[in-house]
Amino acid sequence: MKDYYQKSMRALQLAGMSERTQECYTRSVRQLVDFYAKTPDKITEQELQDYFLHRKNNDKWAAATMRICYSGIKFFFINVLKRDWHTLELIYAKREQTLPTVLSIKEVWTIINAVNTIQNKTYLNAVYTCGLRLHEALFLQVTDIDAQRKRIHVHRGKGAKDRYVPLPESTLNILRQYWATHRNPKWIFPRIGRGGNEGPTAQEPMSYTSVQGALRRVLKKLKFTKRISIHTLRHSGVYLPLADHSSVGSQRQHPSYPAIPRA
Repeated sequence: MKDYYQKSMRALQLAGMSERTQECYTRSVRQLVDFYAKTPDKITEQELQDYFLHRKNNDKWAAATMRICYSGIKFFFINVLKRDWHTLELIYAKREQTLPTVLSIKEVWTIINAVNTIQNKTYLNAVYTCGLRLHEALFLQVTDIDAQRKRIHVHRGKGAKDRYVPLPESTLNILRQYWATHRNPKWIFPRIGRGGNEGPTAQEPMSYTSVQGALRRVLKKLKFTKRISIHTLRHSGVYLPLADHSSVGSQRQHPSYPAIPRA
């Protein structure tokens, strides 16, 4: 079954899953395939049970990671391979009841200002100031920016739902400046390539690993001990009172960003 990936993507798209869910679910199946070094149709129910227990007990995967693992593999085995195994009904990962890490304004800007590359710095700025999820910011398109009404149209967010989010003036200016460095007709954050010159013609946005790697490196450099992810920046922005968002507007522009005239 060499075409399992294409069959999985087809089923996910027919089910109306978001692009982010498609990526997570297909990665779960690929990890299973790599673990046993054989195609999924050759994997037995016993082997599937052993795999789940290994990830949970030996690799110590977190409950959130196990939920994605279970969901992706369950969807594939039921909808693509048509398995009716009892194991697929049994698996369940309890959701951890933990409070999200919330950073102070100073901590957030210490992180963002320590990022060296303009594309990653601008991306993290947008995540924080606009309350965007990781994939929502990556897939921002030029036509999503409503400069007149100061808002962003987020397409297919969580639950495949559209919504509008406020766009601060300072963030709009920073996005304008960054876009002017590549002028890609579609993407705000296009894939720039190893040489950094593919931005103007890129057909896809920056990768998840690019922005996640940039954040990990800066956290290591700053020796932060808190458990921080890109989603932490979103939470930290969302939990700020609206008054704070407007009052710190001047702090949201890094010194390396010159003022940009309105278009």
